[in-house]
Amino acid sequence: MISVFGSANMDLVAYVEAAPGLGETVTGREFRTIPGGKGANQAIAAARAGAEVVFLGAVGDDAFGPELRRTLAGAGVDVSGLRTVPGPSGIAQIVVDGQGGNSIIVVPGANGAVTAPTEAELEVIARSDVLLLQLELPIEAVTAAARAARAAGTTVILTPAPVQPLPDELLDAVDILVANEHEAAAITGLAGHEDAARELRTRVGWVIITLGSRGALTAAPGAGPAVRVRAPEVRAVDTTAAGDTFVGALAAAHVERQSPDRAVRFAGAAAALSVQREGASTSMPSRAEIDRSLARSDA
Repeated sequence: MISVFGSANMDLVAYVEAAPGLGETVTGREFRTIPGGKGANQAIAAARAGAEVVFLGAVGDDAFGPELRRTLAGAGVDVSGLRTVPGPSGIAQIVVDGQGGNSIIVVPGANGAVTAPTEAELEVIARSDVLLLQLELPIEAVTAAARAARAAGTTVILTPAPVQPLPDELLDAVDILVANEHEAAAITGLAGHEDAARELRTRVGWVIITLGSRGALTAAPGAGPAVRVRAPEVRAVDTTAAGDTFVGALAAAHVERQSPDRAVRFAGAAAALSVQREGASTSMPSRAEIDRSLARSDA
């Protein structure tokens, strides 16, 4: 079982040909509201990849809260532990340009109310095989959840986004760190992917640095130097939540005890499928789609 202790946001997405600069107004071609949030995205990605998933977090008592809850449940995620708190749900304002790139502003809302895991949440974490964490909840809550998981023998996978300084007590509780190249550089102060992976490997057993269309750099436990795993070649329509899709699929593969190399390829195939569709949770592939993609690449 995978537990996800993380954020749920409603994504307010504007599609434009070119993103506006400071002080500039542009006309968009489409606007959509799409359930998202890094935690919810990873939970949905893991469930669609075939895993049993429990989501732990909070939504507000506004109109977005029930919709976020329904979306998670509709994807097969257990939401019995999802809190409802007074006030607005978290939102993310997203601009997607004509090349599929995006820029995002997150307003935490109800996510900011999760300052510590509850006793019931700690019990779920202790029963889990894997705990997925991100940094859209208060850092003290994320750290407490990671430490509880480590004490219970639950594998901790952290996505250090939005990027910020990582407390030693959090990093020391992480088993698998999945960062994109910008996050890895910000955390280590090193621009080179291999250098950043080598530095992070001194603290974490398994480090994966995602490189978008160029695949991922992985330094697995007991392996030698970091190696590059290539990504499938696709035309990106919208890269929103590609990283979350990667992490959710990776967690599902890890629970199945796939080898590190196979798990990264499985996650990369899921992410490549997601960027060919618009939206966050709406873009994530099913297990059958991921398996078919891998079968084609293996042929």
